[in-house]
Amino acid sequence: MRMLINVPETVVADALRGMAAAHPELSVDVDNRVVVRRDAPVEGKVGLVSGGGSGHEPLHGGFVGPGMLSAACPGEVFTSPVPDQMVRAAAAVDSGAGVLFIVKNYTGDVLNFDMAAELAEDEGVRVGKVLVNDDVAVTDSLFTAGRRGTGATLFVEKIAGAAAEEGAPLERVEAIGRQVNENARSFGVALSAVTTPSKGSPTFDLPDGELELGIGIHGEPGRERRAMMTSREIADFAVDAVLEDLHPSGPVIALVNGMGATPLLELYGFNAEVQRVLAERGVTVARTLVGNYVTSLDMAGCSVTLCQVDEDLLRLWDAPVETPALRWGR
Repeated sequence: MRMLINVPETVVADALRGMAAAHPELSVDVDNRVVVRRDAPVEGKVGLVSGGGSGHEPLHGGFVGPGMLSAACPGEVFTSPVPDQMVRAAAAVDSGAGVLFIVKNYTGDVLNFDMAAELAEDEGVRVGKVLVNDDVAVTDSLFTAGRRGTGATLFVEKIAGAAAEEGAPLERVEAIGRQVNENARSFGVALSAVTTPSKGSPTFDLPDGELELGIGIHGEPGRERRAMMTSREIADFAVDAVLEDLHPSGPVIALVNGMGATPLLELYGFNAEVQRVLAERGVTVARTLVGNYVTSLDMAGCSVTLCQVDEDLLRLWDAPVETPALRWGR
């Protein structure tokens, strides 16, 4: 097993210890598995809490900081965090203005965040929730009832985070988060299988010379398997799959995301093809983000997320952000 780890049992704790050492602006509770911006709670500000299984870094801990999340709850690899983590995070960031839970649509995450919301409200914390379900590849999967939550999570966390930073009330921040999710769609492609530390070998079989169209971020099956395609062909398929569902009538923000093992050289080349398809389809691109943001450990591949924006959503996207993985304008 060629992994830069000690033992599978401590991989998440070891990563959190390293994160704490690298980012003193964060308060990292290794034992309780909670990452909080050190200045929380911020008076009068809605707290944003998200989380999910580890293995998708920098999602979510890498997006904690001014302009984005107030706290993140990392679970074990590809495993939901538990309600106690979320309740602890909510208590740490609640200033009295309420807390917004941002939840990817995976069964474990949904159940545990729902339970955490009830427990937090019992302790006097007002809780709103945004469910992210942007993946157009499949309707149901091994992990979900309904569409999976993938790349749009970044858009929700950034844009709703900017609204919270401006002092918007909980109801407004929640409404903006839901608007972003409704305006965003994603499609992913796997060029290789993913290997988890506990298994030590690929979690599914993807023969040489083949790819999986519509893969999920845990290695869930997609729409179909084909012989290897060119970057141009993949862009045509992925972007058209998104546009068939989104039908944007205005400008979009485009996220070209790597799944963890795809170098930027390839991602930028793929972005050139994505931009070509969008131009051919008459879609205006207002902003573009390229890189590894919502990953799947060592999977080679990519995903495309498009989010239609108006002037206000674009302004919130452009607003300053300062997190380990995303920063501009400060």
